[in-house]
Amino acid sequence: MMDRTLKALSLTLSYPSAELQGAMPEIGAVFGADPRIAPDTKAALQALADSVAQGDLYDLQESYVMLFDRSRTLSLNLFEHVHGESRDRGGAMVSLLETYREGGFEPATTELPDHLPVLLEFLASRPASEAREILADAAHILDALSTRLLRRESGYAAAFTALLQIAGSRADAGAVADMLAQPDDDPTDLEALDAVWEETEVTFGPDPNAGCPQVRDMLAQIDTPARSLKPAPAASNRSA
Repeated sequence: MMDRTLKALSLTLSYPSAELQGAMPEIGAVFGADPRIAPDTKAALQALADSVAQGDLYDLQESYVMLFDRSRTLSLNLFEHVHGESRDRGGAMVSLLETYREGGFEPATTELPDHLPVLLEFLASRPASEAREILADAAHILDALSTRLLRRESGYAAAFTALLQIAGSRADAGAVADMLAQPDDDPTDLEALDAVWEETEVTFGPDPNAGCPQVRDMLAQIDTPARSLKPAPAASNRSA
């Protein structure tokens, strides 16, 4: 059974588009119907859905980039918060991609496998216990990101709070404190941020020229009871 809330959160945390704006009323309704989410978090999620649905698309996209693409401390690539740029990150990425493929899931995006919306799309198709376990493993990251977004008065904080509630476990306080002890990036200091991001990331999965994630396909699956996926073929070697 597809977890419609995890699918809806995957979409909500994706790069804003006109198509996503049109789907936000339905996405907000999905949040409102989930008993795992606390009432105050539902209200915050509804406010986020409304702001995305009604906002100027250019402003939404600019804000999204400044939050999640221009700030490493708010990166949606989860392994960034665990491994940074160490070699361990590459191995963890390959292992995660293998997990996807073993589950019959091939990310239809140029994003890295540890990109949170990609992970949530995968978890939406997995048994609830497995999804909770994986979210619980990342609870300290989700908690820290929620706190940082609240500091910036961003409505996206509600999405991370909802994920913690779905996980049903508290984050390790020490691990969260360690993450929050790192100074936040200044997204307006473009020269400094470009210097930090100057190394080319290794890409995995589909052709990097294939375009942006296909929101239409993701939206269609919200109302699909279950995914019917054939096992993916073995991964081929790709160069960065």
